[in-house]
Amino acid sequence: MIHHAEPGFDPDARYEQPEASLQSLIERLEYEARTLHLNSFDQADALALGLLIMEIAQERNLPIAIDIRRNEHVLFHVSLPGATPDNDIWVQRKSRTTERYAEPSLLVGLRGRVGGGRLEDNGWFNEARYASHGGAFPIFVKNTGHVATATVSGLPQKDDHDLVVEALTSFRDRSTQQAGRTRA
Repeated sequence: MIHHAEPGFDPDARYEQPEASLQSLIERLEYEARTLHLNSFDQADALALGLLIMEIAQERNLPIAIDIRRNEHVLFHVSLPGATPDNDIWVQRKSRTTERYAEPSLLVGLRGRVGGGRLEDNGWFNEARYASHGGAFPIFVKNTGHVATATVSGLPQKDDHDLVVEALTSFRDRSTQQAGRTRA
């Protein structure tokens, strides 16, 4: 589900981009956050999801750090070959953003760009503590809400985001299939 060839807004681009492409990406991220909910999520699920992201990353030889946490409680963390200590700092900052807003960190940053500018331009946004860059995604449980955050750091921010969404989607689909088999 990684959208490498997806035309549209590139949050890492240094050139002017159409507002419509920004709005289109925001709508996609809002849809993902609205619909990508799990039936349950515990520490065993955090391990399974972390290992799934790690498996995908290893198959693609991605130099990333992967983190799943409940607030400051780290449930899963690994730095794959090529990841650096800076990726761990980005993980912490992106995770805090998602935990604070219960939204994907990329979505928080993109909303700050509507009408021009950046969220970071606001004096109240503490860049030492938070990062409005893609890669952190809230883990929602149906009828419960935001229970944890999955974060990837090491790729362009849209790719970080898309990798987490791809893995969460696969994890949700597998979990739903397994739950259906146990009820049958």
